[in-house]
Amino acid sequence: MKVLSFKSGHDGSVAGVDAESSKLLFSYEAEKDGYPKYVSVTPDTFIDAGLWFKDLPDILALSGWSTTGVDHTTLSGAGYFGVGPNSEVAGERTFFGRRLKYYTSTHERSHIWAAYSMSPFEQGEPCYVLVWEGVLGDFYEIDTKLNIHHLGRVMTAPGQKFSFIYALADPEFTKPEGQLDREYPGRLMAARAFGRSDAADRDAQELIDFMLKRDTVIDRLDKEDMKSSPFYNIGVESQRFSDLAAKFSDAIFSTFHSFAKARLTKGYPLLISGGCGLNCGWNTQWVESGLFRDVFVPPCTSDSGSAIGTAVDAMRHYTGRVKLEWSVYSGQAFCDDRIDTENITASELNLRDVAIALNAGKVIGWAQGCCEIGPRALGNRSILAAPFSTEMRDRLNLIKGRAGVAPIAPVCLEEDVAMHFECSRPSPHMLYLHRAMDPRLKAITHVDNSARLQTVSRDQNAMIYGLLKEFKEISGVGVLCNTSLNFKGAGFINKTSDLYHYARSTGLDGFVAGITFYQLN
Repeated sequence: MKVLSFKSGHDGSVAGVDAESSKLLFSYEAEKDGYPKYVSVTPDTFIDAGLWFKDLPDILALSGWSTTGVDHTTLSGAGYFGVGPNSEVAGERTFFGRRLKYYTSTHERSHIWAAYSMSPFEQGEPCYVLVWEGVLGDFYEIDTKLNIHHLGRVMTAPGQKFSFIYALADPEFTKPEGQLDREYPGRLMAARAFGRSDAADRDAQELIDFMLKRDTVIDRLDKEDMKSSPFYNIGVESQRFSDLAAKFSDAIFSTFHSFAKARLTKGYPLLISGGCGLNCGWNTQWVESGLFRDVFVPPCTSDSGSAIGTAVDAMRHYTGRVKLEWSVYSGQAFCDDRIDTENITASELNLRDVAIALNAGKVIGWAQGCCEIGPRALGNRSILAAPFSTEMRDRLNLIKGRAGVAPIAPVCLEEDVAMHFECSRPSPHMLYLHRAMDPRLKAITHVDNSARLQTVSRDQNAMIYGLLKEFKEISGVGVLCNTSLNFKGAGFINKTSDLYHYARSTGLDGFVAGITFYQLN
């Protein structure tokens, strides 16, 4: 019994699940293969997904969504909100001339079941779930019988509020009411490292109080209505803004933490879903809070995981099972198409050769196998470099089109992690902050000594593990810079021809595509 699941709206994706084996077959995000970030499902995504099926799927699933127009709201499937009896619909639909089981459930449920299904906990183990994103800011409990209990809404639209602070301060932001740049949360997360929460002034506290009380879904914020704010166009690199970012980040977390401390008292594991689950600082604070036996964040915690969540919800409805066997490398397979090899040296991949090039200061693109699900590059669609100098950090940020002081993430051999970072457990999906302890690692150490760390074992990713071992043998350190392989504003690169163009246009020194190492002359 196979499930084909679609997520409409931004961060569009198509996922396939084998309900008999409870296995994730694939999760194809529309932006992957160089399409604009956050794009809706494209015909390419649909056709790629169809290649998995010799026959039509048994269950067609649609992840609920809603689109707000000027004077109306259009629902897709079961819509956005709800976890109760009216939050799912099951029936039949005709699909390419055949009657199929049809299932749809709300966007809210998709986040919950994506996190639960991918977590390491056994089916039936009670868990708390936090869904915090652009609209939702709620806690739930899943009991032993897989019932969802809504424990309360802590805050409306934490993600929107977090983004708006950056838009307010950014002189280059000119979009109309309700339209925020989806890159802003990550930029604010980086900016808060330059600030001190206790240094924020009275104006900052007044703005924070105003934002936390505001319902930004019903009454959308407009930057132009806040021209009187002292933070209006103050500049995102100013110290006053960084202090505001630190204090506002702490205020949002504190609001959720206070609710959890008072009401989530059973010590169950906490599952985190929604776009705010990409905030490594907040994830780390939840781990350190001591309120929960464990904390789990899926790599596709944003809406990119919603197709998976609804597929699991359909599997639950028809089979009673909700746990998935899955790999983070379940995205589109790399397409090794032909390129013009003039002025380029191509050789069969030898990891030692790549490690030598990296140790010599070269920046190398790296594409292997199927791409990652979720937004983090975890060793299959990466730009790699030696981690030793701030000059390398600046060069990588120039290649990426980012501010020179933006943090660069490290990838580290799992067995060596304690030598370089304060880290007591594996961190395979780059979703937590860890303090860097090795003064040699200047390129990956942020201003507050933090690093968004990925650890790698041989079983997890044999190729990147092998490269790290070779680099360690040459340099003495099993750590590399690891940032995502993508054109600015687009999803991961997924073709050799696009990778060649990217290398030429951005100044990479070479790239690995499958089993070939290309060095630019």
